[in-house]
Amino acid sequence: MAGQLLNPNLLLAVPLAPLAGAAIAGLLGTQFLGNLVGRKTSHTATILGVLIAFILSVQTLLAVMDGATFNGTIYNWMTIGTLKMEVGFQIDSLSAMMMCVVTFVSLMVHIYTIGYMKDDEGYNRFFAYISLFTFSMLMLVMANNFLQLFFGWEAVGLVSYLLIGFWYQRPTAIVANMKAFLVNRVGDFGFILGIGLLLAYAGTMNYQEVFAKKDELALLSLPGTDWALLTVACICLFIGAMGKSAQFPLHVWLPDSMEGPTPISALIHAATMVTAGIFMVSRMSPLFELSDTALSFILVIGSITALFMGFLGIIQNDIKRVVAYSTLSQLGYMTVALGSSAYSVAVFHLMTHAFFKALLFLGAGSVIIGMHHDQDIRNMGGLRKYMPITWITSLVGSLALIGTPLFSGFYSKDSIIEAVEATHIWGAGFAQFAVLAGVFVTAFYSFRMYFLVFHGKERFGQAHAHGHDDHHAPKAAHGAHGDAHDDHHEEEEDDHAHHGLEPGQKPHESPFVVWFPLVMLAIPSLLIGYLTIGPMLHGDFFKGVIFVGENHPAMEELSHEFHGAMAMAIHGLSTAPFWLALSGVVAAYYCYMVNPRVPAWFFAKFHAIHTLLDNKYYLDKFNEVVFAGGARLLGNGLWNFGDKKLIDGFVVNGSAKVVAWLSSLSRVLQTGYIYHYAFVMILGVLGFLIYFLPFWPAK
Repeated sequence: MAGQLLNPNLLLAVPLAPLAGAAIAGLLGTQFLGNLVGRKTSHTATILGVLIAFILSVQTLLAVMDGATFNGTIYNWMTIGTLKMEVGFQIDSLSAMMMCVVTFVSLMVHIYTIGYMKDDEGYNRFFAYISLFTFSMLMLVMANNFLQLFFGWEAVGLVSYLLIGFWYQRPTAIVANMKAFLVNRVGDFGFILGIGLLLAYAGTMNYQEVFAKKDELALLSLPGTDWALLTVACICLFIGAMGKSAQFPLHVWLPDSMEGPTPISALIHAATMVTAGIFMVSRMSPLFELSDTALSFILVIGSITALFMGFLGIIQNDIKRVVAYSTLSQLGYMTVALGSSAYSVAVFHLMTHAFFKALLFLGAGSVIIGMHHDQDIRNMGGLRKYMPITWITSLVGSLALIGTPLFSGFYSKDSIIEAVEATHIWGAGFAQFAVLAGVFVTAFYSFRMYFLVFHGKERFGQAHAHGHDDHHAPKAAHGAHGDAHDDHHEEEEDDHAHHGLEPGQKPHESPFVVWFPLVMLAIPSLLIGYLTIGPMLHGDFFKGVIFVGENHPAMEELSHEFHGAMAMAIHGLSTAPFWLALSGVVAAYYCYMVNPRVPAWFFAKFHAIHTLLDNKYYLDKFNEVVFAGGARLLGNGLWNFGDKKLIDGFVVNGSAKVVAWLSSLSRVLQTGYIYHYAFVMILGVLGFLIYFLPFWPAK
């Protein structure tokens, strides 16, 4: 099959199948067209659409591995001079792998949603949204030009806002929705500036045509400055990735996306929106390779995110928020790999992370179902015997997350750490410290959650007076402010509030449609890293797709040190990351299972640090005061001066006063008497004659 072109009609069916499902559920299954179909039809149509997309994606990946490719136009939308605006696909190993990840995770989320959303009035609407989300992401990863990339980029953002604010009657959902919208607009502004710069100087939006001119672009400077044009363009593109993939300081929207239902939390965090930026930078590797400045910027931003967002996970008590901050930290790891010029490692971690992060989110949702919508881990404990499937799959996900040898997360995380050690890009020293420290932090907060949820004393079905149990001593000292949620995350307004179990009630295992996706996601979380590290990182899987310059030797050094997946796992048992992860697990066990007084001691001794973490480094306050406050000040200024005084006062009212004055003047002149008009005419004729009479001196 080498050199064979893929069938464009089959490729087109991949994104269109979920779109068709979304149309059936969203148009026919809602009040839009009068609820013509029921719940069963809606979820069947959407699941069938995503299943078709997944099967075709797998077929495409297998064909690509045999050498088949496709890079062509599907639809020519508009031509302006020499500029073509097209819908086109570029199918290679990178896009085919992303198609499989997106469709598989989406399929599991669709099946899971049947059980999770069964009591929700917006059942059909939710299925329409997640199918539309899948369509948008597929258009993004399959694109062969910047126009379609931007379309998919914005469409993913649009549907994510609909999903984050799904329970739109809840004030907290509105706030979270607005935050996601505004923060992503900041990132998208940078993104479109980057695209605009490349379009202006390359004269095309096609990836391959831009890449063909990369050497010419590398010689150019931004007009009026000595800044390298390519550096500015790459940094602008990455600012877009900072928004979509939630990198510091544009990360603030992601934890608040928890206001949406758990299935969409899994989809946003695992396989779609947050991975868009990582994919985009990897796709643009021929450009980023020519700018060490841009790579350093990426490396430092990723390091900050990997370490400092992980710290926030330690103090969270909402089970979903622990996993959310875990996502932020892991995205930091991926970004660090990008900055180390190890794009294939970043994409590899994107893939492994998609499976175990989706597993952890859906596992958290399963726990929430079993706990009757109580999300506070302080109200749980001992769930292992009541929810055995959720327990074992969550354990697999947690072990994969912390990088346990043989689990998928081990191969990708350790490869990132090794890539950072091998790189010589400025900022590598800080990055190395951040990713190593992050290993301990990740293990600590992950297993803090795991132990408090599945082991120890049963704390459900009680009057929840947090602080009376030893486990909760830190929060007891903290008082009301340290309750399970920040003030703006309380969820008492709707049916999905944190009801909790009544006294005497016991948790229960989730139904089949909920635990089946957990099992299906646990399998790749366990095996996919072992099976794919060889071809993806050290083989020819990304050959001709991801480009690494000779001046960036990190990947070459990794390949020299790689002697097989099993040898890597055995060697990993003696390396620093393994012992840091193990010490994090042991520390979590000691602090929350053996001696709960330790967290209380830390809280008492380091109260200021706890306050800093509890307020999320005051970034929300900063945004509220500086950006939101500045926007309000500007708006009020424009309203008071620009609108009221300038437009209404000077322009509108001023013009009215001028007209009134002219009218009063004309009333004086326009008397209606003929002799007045005759007198004016005589004066005019007299002036005319005087001006043209010959006695005036010659000019």
